Amino acid sequence: MNTLLKLEEAALFLLCIFLFNQLNFAWWWFPALLLLPDLSMLGYLINTKTGAFTYNLLHHRLVAAAIAFYAVSYSNDYWKLAAIILFAHISFDRAMGYGLKYNDSFSNTHLGVIGKAKKVNP
Repeated sequence: MNTLLKLEEAALFLLCIFLFNQLNFAWWWFPALLLLPDLSMLGYLINTKTGAFTYNLLHHRLVAAAIAFYAVSYSNDYWKLAAIILFAHISFDRAMGYGLKYNDSFSNTHLGVIGKAKKVNP
């Protein structure tokens, strides 16, 4: 099942690349912006609760869907770009095993434990 879920996320990532190509932006914008949502991890400099909130805010598909809805409703290519980047980033992260964060630790995600903590707790 884990492989099937990762394939699903990979397919969504490829869909995002296709959708990006429908916009009138230079190709390099996609890789340049792809990791931008990870700036939300800066919340962890404050504490784990704030970090989880800021991280989850930019890694939640509901937020990406709201931006996409706005972008399509107003035919705004910049907001379409933002939505596509969010969806692509989320799909890429989930395919790599990174999920939404719980308040106790960056390593504790809705997809399971990640990083060094995973090795300690097999």
